[in-house]
Amino acid sequence: MKALIGLVVCAVALLPGCCTAGPAALSITTILQEPYTMTQGSELEGYCIDLLAEIAKKLGFKYEVHLVKDGKYGRQDESGNWLGMIGEVVRGEADLAVADLTLTATRELSVEMSTPFMQIGVGFILSRDLGSEESHFVSFLFPFSTEMWVGVLVAFLVTGLCIYLVARISPCEWADPETDEHSFTLLHSFWYITGALTLQGAGPHPKGLSGRIISAIWWVFAVVLLACYFSNFNTMLRSDTKHGSVMNFDELARQDVIDYGTVEGGSTFNFFKNSNNPTYRRIFQHMERKKSCVPSVEEGNRRAQEGNYAFIGEVASLDLAVARYCNLVRSSELIAMRGYSIAAPLGSPMMKNITVAILQLSESGELAYLQSKWWANSCMPEGGQAPQALQAHLLRGLFMLLALGCGLGLLIALLELASKARNQAKDQKKSCCSVLSAELSQRFRSGRANAGTETSEKSKA
Repeated sequence: MKALIGLVVCAVALLPGCCTAGPAALSITTILQEPYTMTQGSELEGYCIDLLAEIAKKLGFKYEVHLVKDGKYGRQDESGNWLGMIGEVVRGEADLAVADLTLTATRELSVEMSTPFMQIGVGFILSRDLGSEESHFVSFLFPFSTEMWVGVLVAFLVTGLCIYLVARISPCEWADPETDEHSFTLLHSFWYITGALTLQGAGPHPKGLSGRIISAIWWVFAVVLLACYFSNFNTMLRSDTKHGSVMNFDELARQDVIDYGTVEGGSTFNFFKNSNNPTYRRIFQHMERKKSCVPSVEEGNRRAQEGNYAFIGEVASLDLAVARYCNLVRSSELIAMRGYSIAAPLGSPMMKNITVAILQLSESGELAYLQSKWWANSCMPEGGQAPQALQAHLLRGLFMLLALGCGLGLLIALLELASKARNQAKDQKKSCCSVLSAELSQRFRSGRANAGTETSEKSKA
């Protein structure tokens, strides 16, 4: 009787606790993979940890996270048993698997998979040291923009014409327009400024103040322009905007110099293993023959940094490696577009709600925020941003200086001619305007005559 009374008392004492106890915390399995799940002291952090917290907040459940015991994502052994996170979910050791777990048909047959929370493809990374600069027949024009080259051409033509006009107008350029053989013809004017542009003198040089002003300004223009050109060209040559000599899977499969591989037993490995594409089959056969697969993503990144190895993987992980390690570059081609999903046991009633929660987080922009948070680029090229073609507006002051010099030279040449015409008008007792007009006419007629004489002498020779 006393025993019966004791049992009743114990049951009454335990009853309130049983009635008030909440639902048990869900067991979550994950795997260490930057930036999805990482250790911060004794705690876990990362994209998947934040994603799990947001889903738990929406669905109102508690959870406990543990790392997968064998350190694998999920593949079947020879006997068909699942390993890794998928194995723990199948055996009931975990209620959910939250990680960068690729949604595949084989996994979907054994567990419930949610809608993807991240879309990814397959690419490869390799060291920049294996890359080579893109070659182009007109790559020497790249330091300047099209507008800049047009501005330089216009400046060249205007300056050559100004020197020709000054040489005709200024009295200091020739003592006698009828006999002077060293006057500036139009051809020689352009040849003279071409020599200055290449830092080579091309005589004869201007004698008068007006011609020397234009010549000096053009030399300043040429020196600054060449300095800007070579500086930008050198920056482009040394920039980190290299493109690998092997940038797609077909080129990767056809060469034997660079070794390549992926994580052994992962979804990417199985993709190449089961593919009927000849290129992908050749890649898988190479990996099997060379035993070039790696046990983890970290090992693949390490081998890629060391050189002569291309690590094949999912683009989300590859982009993170490129953002963290400045000596890596990712392939331009992506294949096998897939997604990362959350796994649960078959028939789990939670999967529908988890899928809805993921869609809500995507529509609200929370998934995009998490990706920008954990994929922050900490690798900046030397010198900041990649070099760009020099724009004309950046040197507008230089063009204005040249225009001012040409205008000043023409003005001084006209003043010199006007001063001479005034003196001649006093001596000949004529009007200054008539003498000035006659001088101009005589000088330009002489220029045409000299040009015709030079042409006839060349034809006779």
